[in-house]
Amino acid sequence: MSLRKPAKEQPETFEFNFSSLEAAKTIVSKYPKGKQQSAVMALLYIAQRQNNNWIPLAAMKYIAKFLEMPYIKVYEVATFYTMYNLSPVGKFFIQVCTTTPCMIRGANKLVEACKEKISKNESELSSDKSCSWMEVECLGACVNAPMMQINDDYYEDLDKEKTLEILDKILKGETPKPGSYRGRVNNEPENNRKTLMDLKNA
Repeated sequence: MSLRKPAKEQPETFEFNFSSLEAAKTIVSKYPKGKQQSAVMALLYIAQRQNNNWIPLAAMKYIAKFLEMPYIKVYEVATFYTMYNLSPVGKFFIQVCTTTPCMIRGANKLVEACKEKISKNESELSSDKSCSWMEVECLGACVNAPMMQINDDYYEDLDKEKTLEILDKILKGETPKPGSYRGRVNNEPENNRKTLMDLKNA
């Protein structure tokens, strides 16, 4: 794995907004006194969501002060785990699964769609800087392959045409409806379930 480096251009300041601050306080309150540093990963996630899907150095310093821990320890966590983005990825961050089940089912077509609509290269912002894409390992939705994740939502049972439609909406600033694009409910078989028919939410 290549060395992960923070973006060269960084904002000078960062602080939690009201909702983020309340969420952070709630999480920290669950830890015993003196053990609040254990909340560092959750707070990094909160900071990333607030800051259009990436974590600037100022946010790491803010969290270090918030948790009363050395800044270098927050930096080590943020740079180690790939779920934390160290440079801008746009309001919509698209992760295309290309592990074996998705690839067998046509994930390469999803990648083609991203290259056509967003950028030719991974981790490269679109021309309007609203989104970016990258290939990732298994996202745990193999039964609904091929699929991709946009921010916190899963988009499943895709093909190139459906992916292009989703990306068109994103580029218009819209949030596409997540879930299966073949009309499946959860992980039921493609031709609908044949058992437990008397249970509404099975």
